[in-house]
Amino acid sequence: MKIYNVMQYGAKGDGVTNDAFAIQHAIDDCAKRGGGRVVLPSGYTFYSDSIRLRANVDLHIQKGARLKATSNIDGYIRPNKLINDPKTAQIGNPVTGKPSFVFIYGFEADGCMISGEGIIDANGHAFVQRKDRYYVTGEFYPRPTVIYVEHSNNITFRDFTVVDASFWTLHPAGCDDVLIDKIRILNDLDVANSDGIDPDHCTNVRIIGCHIECADDCICLKTSKGNSEYGPCENIIIEGCTLISTSAAIKIGTEGVNDFRNIIVSDCTISRSNRGISIQIRDGGNVENVTYQNVIIETRRFCPDWWGTAEPIVITTFDRDEATVSGHIRNVRFFNVTAKGENGVLIHGSADNVIEDVTFENCRIELTKTSKWPCGLYDLRPCLDYGVERFDNSAFFIRYAKNVTLEKTKTCWGNLCPEYKHAIAAENVSQMRLVRFEGSSVDEDTEDFRLENVTIKEG
Repeated sequence: MKIYNVMQYGAKGDGVTNDAFAIQHAIDDCAKRGGGRVVLPSGYTFYSDSIRLRANVDLHIQKGARLKATSNIDGYIRPNKLINDPKTAQIGNPVTGKPSFVFIYGFEADGCMISGEGIIDANGHAFVQRKDRYYVTGEFYPRPTVIYVEHSNNITFRDFTVVDASFWTLHPAGCDDVLIDKIRILNDLDVANSDGIDPDHCTNVRIIGCHIECADDCICLKTSKGNSEYGPCENIIIEGCTLISTSAAIKIGTEGVNDFRNIIVSDCTISRSNRGISIQIRDGGNVENVTYQNVIIETRRFCPDWWGTAEPIVITTFDRDEATVSGHIRNVRFFNVTAKGENGVLIHGSADNVIEDVTFENCRIELTKTSKWPCGLYDLRPCLDYGVERFDNSAFFIRYAKNVTLEKTKTCWGNLCPEYKHAIAAENVSQMRLVRFEGSSVDEDTEDFRLENVTIKEG
């Protein structure tokens, strides 16, 4: 493999000089010669404007090297080619559209790679504003995406660490054959929208052995409106990851204009998170064939600024607004899942869009109070008809569902709060199946099961 050292292209690595020209010159030179490895050597800090990835080029950040993003928004690539003044407060909405500004950008860069054990410092605190002691506001734009790679196939991200993102960290969009292997993402737990990994309209994705700490979602599958020219998000494997989040550790949605299918999550641990696993459908995309297995979840509630009230598992589909009919969710399975937290499992469809074929097998759900924030709440945002709903907490809270199976599954209680009630609270559920289910209410004065318009299918 041909090696291109950025120092030979004039990079200083002193943490002050803008080395973008030298780094980009090395990448472009490498690409023109058919590909190879561009090396940022150890012992240096490379302060830089935006960098553009090229096909078949491995941007290799050696252990002990740091690539630090500029604090000057004028130095960032704008993928959506906005002509607005970049210093104005509201420049598009990169949550639903394409990113407004990007630090490391690739488009039609097949075979590109970022590797090495060095650090990408996103310099995110240059672009945020604090709301209170718990929350750095998400209302301030522009906030750059750290890595955005669009319409590129056979791409790899391996071994490096990203710190201090102000917005989404790693966002592949419209890509096929994506490998994300043993990267670390260490973002502050109070910075809104600092997601970890957001595969968007991507296929054949493997996310393996990563450690992610971030506000908002650690790993979030999306089919965003801004990239709606691409297809579904499908054939996804998430394996062996350790995750900490102030929103959801592993999420599907809420941006979902196209389908999600054929997804396997296995051998992951989720700790100190506001939510564990979440499927939130608010747009027209459907979800089917999703399996979670060998997952350990611990949840605690963070402040009310964050979506979620410590539900370890959430499956919901609601219309986002009057103009949007949400997609359907079917065939979701949980095997060998252990959840311990301040709230229980939430499954909630609607009268004209019931959630179908959900299975829990060999699972354990424990409710235990650990934070100062109130119980007796379920967070159904964002949607047309619901918000944060006051309702007693049960190990399983199920509304508008069909063919729900709880097999060899146990519920129990730890530290109590007054709103803890039932093993199962269910409304408008047909063909619920309980097989060797173990669970009782919080005390003998409360019924074990609170069932309204529920049909039980014999096991």
